[in-house]
Parts: sequence; structure tokens; C-alpha cells
Amino acid sequence: MQQSDKLLEVKHLKKFFSVRRGIFGLRSAYQVRAVDDVSFDIRNGETLGLVGESGSGKTTLGRTILRAIDPTEGQVLFHMPDGGVVDVAQLDRRGLQTFRQHAQMIFQDPYSSLSPRMTVRDIIGEPLVVNHYGDRETVDRRIREVAELCGLQVEHLRRYPHAFSGGQRQRIGIARALAINPRFVVCDEPVSALDVSIQAQILNLLQRLQQDLGLTYLFIAHDLSVVEYISDRVAVMYLGKLVELAETTEVFRAPLHPYTEALMSAIPVANPHVIMQPVVLEGEIPDPSNPPTGCPFHPRCRYAQPVCEEQTPEWREYKPGHYAACHLAAELSLKGVQEVQR
Repeated sequence: MQQSDKLLEVKHLKKFFSVRRGIFGLRSAYQVRAVDDVSFDIRNGETLGLVGESGSGKTTLGRTILRAIDPTEGQVLFHMPDGGVVDVAQLDRRGLQTFRQHAQMIFQDPYSSLSPRMTVRDIIGEPLVVNHYGDRETVDRRIREVAELCGLQVEHLRRYPHAFSGGQRQRIGIARALAINPRFVVCDEPVSALDVSIQAQILNLLQRLQQDLGLTYLFIAHDLSVVEYISDRVAVMYLGKLVELAETTEVFRAPLHPYTEALMSAIPVANPHVIMQPVVLEGEIPDPSNPPTGCPFHPRCRYAQPVCEEQTPEWREYKPGHYAACHLAAELSLKGVQEVQR
């Protein structure tokens, strides 16, 4: 990949939260390692899917990249339209305001993320007003333009969020995120709260907007079928760390990490003659304030060896564009989604 192909570079990003314990809520020496030494890049115009169990750190990673949460360590390098590169982790308040004209977020719950006291027009127009987009006529014209792009009608702009269905509310949230014409959008489980039929409409809308506007997505989700449909590449996260990253087809058909194999085995197939054979993971995801030594997945891994308990695996490129963090990645022959379920 050429350097110019990159829109975003994340290097050794960490976000730790201090734990408060005791009746007085005093800070203890424990820290929750929500994001722990994560490195990857996102190319211009692609959709990078980010998957993992609840509590793996996906949403925290997305918010840290946008500086909605300040990182503990690491770099988030964003390639600006003028060719310059800024480290989002080091930006001051004015620099952040400029950066957020190019990077926005679509939230999971389309109801709680919209103010019930604001009309749709005010919700979509808020980023434009904050960023001094222009006079009222210019702002109104942009609001109508982005509302139409997202499948909303002019009469909808006078209403309040409670008057809309879940799918329509999510369209409002998408319109708000795109109002300022960003280049990069973090989609934090944007369809998980919607009915399946509505999910398809929103996914198709996101793809159309990406093609028309040249957008780049970080798409966070639990539903692996949705991720396979919309993503160009997929990153798998476990206990604050990336364990695998590759093109979507590679991850789903030829995974290198045992955790990815377990995720793939749980995807249902629309065929009544296929017998599901999921890889059952024993136990729960470990406490991120007290992670296991060595590989964080080794207590639940059926292939674990002594080295997995003793040494942290290196993040390596095993095939062109296919990265994994597993001591046994070169030795194991893991099954993809189709092979597991035959």
C-alpha cells in the first residue's frame, strides 16, 4: 500500500481507565486496559470492519480515535486534504475543531443520540452552526441537501425525533454526521438497534453515500454477517488488543487466530441441511483490569501451549496484508465460516 493511500494511521494506541474501589471511591492501582497497544491503518475510501465480544474495547477504540476520549498513549495520524498529517492525540482545542470537520461519528442508539428538544432541522444543522458554515440561507440549503441524500423529506425537518421510527431516526443521525461533509466516519453499531429489514436499508444507504461522497468508514459491529456484507477488511479485537486483520474474504475463509475461528463458527447459514458446529469458548472474557499473562486469549483457547501462557505474541504479517497475533498462526490450519459449518 502506498503512503498516499492511507487516510488514518493508528500507532501503539492505548486507553487505560483508573478503577475506583472502596466505599469512598478512591482510585486503586488497577487500570482497565480498554485499548492496549493497538496499531493499524485505514485506506482512503474503504470500510474497515471492527468485530469482537462485548467488552473487547471496540467502541472505546472508535471514540479514542476521534478524541471523544483522550488516549493514554500512542498516535492517531490523520492525513488532511492539503497533504499534511496531524496527530489527533496531540491536537489542542482549535486543532480538534478543524479535525472534526473531516471526521464524525454515527451512534448505536438512534433515539438517545438525538435531543428530544430539537427539531430535525436543528439537529442536522448543529454541526454547521458550530463550524460557522455560512449564513442562514447557506445552512438551510445544506440541511435540505443532506436530508435528501439520507432519504428524508423537507416536511420531516420541522418535526421532533419522537415522531419517527427507528430507521428514520438513524437516517437523521447519519444526516447530522454528514452535514459538515466529513471524509472519515466511525459507525458505532449503527444497525444493531434496528429490525432486520430496516438494517438492510441503512446498510445500502451507507454504501451509496460512501460511493457518492467518497467516505471512509470504521464500521463497529457484533453481527458478522453485516460486517462481511459491508467491509473491505476486517479487524478482530479481543480484550483491548487486535488479534487479526486482513481482507474480508481472508478473515472469513482462512482465519489465522483461534478466536477468529470461534467467531466464524457461530455464523448461521441459510441452509436447513447444514449442521452447525460452533466452537464453544469456555469461560468469560477476562477482567481487563487484570489480564492474563502471555496471550490474552490463552485461558479460552483449545490450541494453547505453554508458550502462550508465558509470552505475549507478536503482531506479525503472516501473508500479504494478513496480520495476526498468535504464537501458532503459522502452524495451525483453522477452519473458515463455510468449512466449520459443513
